[in-house]
Amino acid sequence: MLKKLAPAALLVPCLSAHAQSSVTLYGIIDIGINYLNNAQTAKTATGFKGGHQWAVMDGGTGGIQGSRWGLKGAEDLGGGMKAIFVLENGFSANNGTLGQGGAEFGRQAWVGISADKYGKVTLGRQYDEVVDFYAPLLAAPQWGGYMTEHPSDLDNASNTRRINNSIKYTSPTIAGFTMAGLYSLGGVAGSFGTNRIWSVGAGYANGPLSIGAGYLNAANPNTSFYGSNPNAGPATSNNLGAVGSPTSPQSNPIYAGYASAKSLQIAAVAASYAIGPTTLGLAYSNTRFQDLGSSSGPNPFGYRGTAYFHNVEANAKWQVTPALLLGAALDYTKGVGANGHDGAKYELASVGADYFLSKRTDVYTIAVYEHASGTDSLNQPAVATITGMTPSTTNNQVAVRVGIRHKF
Repeated sequence: MLKKLAPAALLVPCLSAHAQSSVTLYGIIDIGINYLNNAQTAKTATGFKGGHQWAVMDGGTGGIQGSRWGLKGAEDLGGGMKAIFVLENGFSANNGTLGQGGAEFGRQAWVGISADKYGKVTLGRQYDEVVDFYAPLLAAPQWGGYMTEHPSDLDNASNTRRINNSIKYTSPTIAGFTMAGLYSLGGVAGSFGTNRIWSVGAGYANGPLSIGAGYLNAANPNTSFYGSNPNAGPATSNNLGAVGSPTSPQSNPIYAGYASAKSLQIAAVAASYAIGPTTLGLAYSNTRFQDLGSSSGPNPFGYRGTAYFHNVEANAKWQVTPALLLGAALDYTKGVGANGHDGAKYELASVGADYFLSKRTDVYTIAVYEHASGTDSLNQPAVATITGMTPSTTNNQVAVRVGIRHKF
């Protein structure tokens, strides 16, 4: 017994010496059953066959939140300063595989210094400022999840892509106002600007009003941004789908054809206002694939110039009781294609209900309908493509999910 207790006793001085430090283990498991109609199956000479699809899917592909576990910590350095870190792993709850292309800590991995008066500086794999300030005011992170997100998460509001090799500054919050900036070094010898990414943003929250705005600029996005997950890309001439997903050339017809863009620019702003138990929100984003035809990626359709998307979302949520939340949203996306093409249009309507069994466990349901028209980035008639789901064989698609989420 004494031999067993002795090693534990040796730990006591160490724990006392670090009494001002803390490390927290946390996580989320989100899993559910998804139904999808008109899902593409086998390809024939005349196109894709379609069918109904039932699947058990992780929260990261249709649920409210992707499953994850993480460690976060802080050490008091004195004088209002702390050393801080986050390591966050994403995984699929239905099969146990790693998320984010197989990265061990693919969601976040950073360390830095914070000061009460001056804000914080962090380095590592981090979120951009569109995600930090614009995204929280959308339907998706509040109650709708990934499949209510803008088509193929074209403005990265659902954080499909993180920023590697980044340095980030976040100001303290003063009178409800916060600002931040991020810079990612490309790391290419002799070419400082190649693969670099920078982002800025600001937010304001005071009483019932919240406002958030963010901007992202990525050079050579096919590799620097869309290739930021280990197995995600970059896109090649044989797999244009790698821009959105590595699974198949048809996996992301919304903007996979724009892999040759020399730069990607996303500008976004959103606001919400609470009236009693009801919160109303409005958001706009502009996503631009500029200087198409560069050597950054394949260009099988010979695109030149700029292709871009306007996106407008209106959302509402109603806290019916402390345990029951209802939500609804409408989203409209208008694409302007390269080479004089009109581009595609996507109209999305979604509703959801979330019931909390406890502070840490809830059950929910989400229903989404999407209609597509026009010509997509692969120079073909646009089909409905609900984010995270298999594209439709037609210009209409419906998805329904019933899920459960537990936080620890």
